[in-house]
Amino acid sequence: MRYLILLLTLLATAARADDAKPFNPSDYPPGVQQALRYANEECDSQDGGLVTFAPDTVRKIDLTGDGREDYIVDFRDTKCGERETTYCGTGGCVMNVLVTLPDGSVRPVFDGYVRSYKIVPPPMKRGAARTIRFDPHGSYCGGFGAQACWKEKAITATPFAFRQP
Repeated sequence: MRYLILLLTLLATAARADDAKPFNPSDYPPGVQQALRYANEECDSQDGGLVTFAPDTVRKIDLTGDGREDYIVDFRDTKCGERETTYCGTGGCVMNVLVTLPDGSVRPVFDGYVRSYKIVPPPMKRGAARTIRFDPHGSYCGGFGAQACWKEKAITATPFAFRQP
């Protein structure tokens, strides 16, 4: 019986995945669309062809704790023509964090390369900013490329960047 339930669950999940809507940049606010245009500009500069965005290129989540949707734009799985590495290098892949302001506009607060990131579970305090744990190039921690390097940042409307020591 367990196997039957598991099989039905897998089939239902697969059916929903097939019905998934293709990625459309115009589904997002102008500030997010501007961040996505970078992919087209970079691909054009390399004569790469058509840009293909992964379905999860843009992630909507309240990062600032103000109840408004903020955005993480991650180019990890974005393709430029047949190239899969246009937006990634030894320091990771291009990532943008954009926050929604009270007037509804979107402000970029981070634009850089990261190997990975993790959103830390929210604090118990309601309305508190979320923290993202970034894994940038090892040189940002005084090391070298592949060396582990973690930087944590509570996300607010204030732009930030990581600096090499």
